[in-house]
Amino acid sequence: MTERPRLPEWLRVPYRGAEVRDDVRRLLRGLNLHTVCENARCPNHCECWAHGTATFLILGNVCTRGCRFCAVTAGRPAPSDPDEPRRLAEAAAGLGLRYVVITSVTRDDLPDGGAAHFAATVRAVRERLPGVGIEVLTPDFGGRETELATVLAAGPEVFNHNLETCRRLTPAIRAGATYDRSLAVLRTAHRLPAPPPGRGHAPARIKSGFMLGLGETTEEIREMLGDLRAAEVELLVIGQYLPPSRQHWPLARYVPPAEFATWEHVARTEFEFAAVVSRPLARSSYLAEQLAQGTGKK
Repeated sequence: MTERPRLPEWLRVPYRGAEVRDDVRRLLRGLNLHTVCENARCPNHCECWAHGTATFLILGNVCTRGCRFCAVTAGRPAPSDPDEPRRLAEAAAGLGLRYVVITSVTRDDLPDGGAAHFAATVRAVRERLPGVGIEVLTPDFGGRETELATVLAAGPEVFNHNLETCRRLTPAIRAGATYDRSLAVLRTAHRLPAPPPGRGHAPARIKSGFMLGLGETTEEIREMLGDLRAAEVELLVIGQYLPPSRQHWPLARYVPPAEFATWEHVARTEFEFAAVVSRPLARSSYLAEQLAQGTGKK
């Protein structure tokens, strides 16, 4: 087995924010809630929590798919909890959040893939915190338009679905997903009608992202940028792939910060994305509020 290269300095996150982290964890444990910040081992969770943003993981913490890049456990999930939306809204209020990101494991075992649960959660948060920004980061729902319409009708400000990697690597890395289906999900989310008056903000801004360091080529990165813009994606996140374990997809390389900066410039100027976060430690929800506002800057 090839040894992973030594972690470069630009990927070493200083230990900080322990008090905020512990306070958030206590509240989440008390309400029996999960965050993708912890389940996916995000290096930025203390920073985001301290700045009033958190990414909640709904529908349990066991996924029906086993993607080779992801730290979330794959297996047979427990039944969905109808009280979870209320508890999540309570947590968002208790944490004083300004921006809430709602994501989930993939639930291929549910008839609607969990779409109604997503919508109920958005509505619960909106009712408890009328001024909060809400973003959803969804699975592909098998590409079904009905489920996408259910989620979008709840009125999130941002709809996010990640492309993750290039066309060539998708079959080997993304279990049960296809490159073209993900692009179709994004196109469909863009063209679906606005929710009825009083149900939320519309139309949702469309967001996606992918990782570098999986083995993609320069030409494949440009292909992803072009395909995402053709799918009407406005907001983009590019980050470094870090294998959660030796059993996951092997790391091809650590991409230096200067290369991320170059791709941010290319995405903004050549492909005309409205806002881009491209840096080694970027993850789907990193600087989510700023990106939704069209800046991608702190």
